[in-house]
Amino acid sequence: MKYALIGCGRISPNHIVAAQKNHLDIVAICDLSERNMKDKILKFRLPDSVKCYTDYKEMLVQEKPELVAIATESGRHAQIAVDCMELGHANLIIEKPIALSLADADRIIEVADREHLKVCACHQNRFNKSIRKIREAVEMERFGRMFHGTAHVRWARDYEYYSRAKWRGTWEQDGGALMNQCIHNIDLLRWMMGDEIECVTGMTDRLHHDYIEAEDLGIALIRFTNGAYGIVEGTTNVYPRNLEETLYLFGEKGTVKAGGASVNVIEEWCFSDMLDNPEEVKRQFHENPPNVYGYGHTPLYEDVIHAIETDTQPYVDAHAGRRALELVLAIYQSAATGSVVKFPLKDCDTMRFQGRFDK
Repeated sequence: MKYALIGCGRISPNHIVAAQKNHLDIVAICDLSERNMKDKILKFRLPDSVKCYTDYKEMLVQEKPELVAIATESGRHAQIAVDCMELGHANLIIEKPIALSLADADRIIEVADREHLKVCACHQNRFNKSIRKIREAVEMERFGRMFHGTAHVRWARDYEYYSRAKWRGTWEQDGGALMNQCIHNIDLLRWMMGDEIECVTGMTDRLHHDYIEAEDLGIALIRFTNGAYGIVEGTTNVYPRNLEETLYLFGEKGTVKAGGASVNVIEEWCFSDMLDNPEEVKRQFHENPPNVYGYGHTPLYEDVIHAIETDTQPYVDAHAGRRALELVLAIYQSAATGSVVKFPLKDCDTMRFQGRFDK
């Protein structure tokens, strides 16, 4: 299967490795920076046959890839996705968030349906060994009635991080801590708690990073339609380095905690049915990835390839990406207006909050 990557920045190594491990035919990479592309070719020993492009539309016409991964700044995801489908008839893996507006997310879904193409939202943590085990327990209804769940992302991002890419922390191209760093765990929380939301109340602030436009702290309370509650806490203000990403689920008959750098470790496993040994589960479903991106890209790619070959939907489809985006935007809207936001959220985008923290 012919594959191309658009965007050779911070997350691109995970995509290249995933493509290599899944034996995709990497025909091209694309980036505005020649240096970025040369670096990736050397680092991952890509063959001489791999072409470099600074214009992704030219790449689509010349190379005709069957699968394209989009790993650019977030604000460009939607237009590139639509172009890839309409001009290149390519299936897609889109890095999170799938877009920065609900209208753009809906446009991606509409074009994919019209062109009969597969779109995967790259929420790779759903493929963590720990998360797969927890999801299995949810689907088996081992928790009984779900009471509440919490998602915490307690990370550090400094001036060096933001200065390396001017789009980071901007409303037009990125958003803040919730949209960039925390959306993976927000996706997991919504998914595990039943997906359907009644309302959300949020508060956001920019406490430490006065050189970015968006928030570095976000806190939210969610009420799900099944009567359960959710709590989100996300920050990039932790001193001096990343502390943890954790997901807690509390039910009538079960308690689970996933922790570690990026929910790769089951730290608590307790169910009334006693179907498995908690210590054995903790030992077996434990990963120690070298960074917060984890190992999920490779199985995510495997799943997308299977979806294309069998004409089925990816495990994490565009609708899943839209739901994660909707929840972040709802938190932003609640924080900006000081009111409870009811679901479904009507059209909303990050640019609506431009100037939010300006003094």
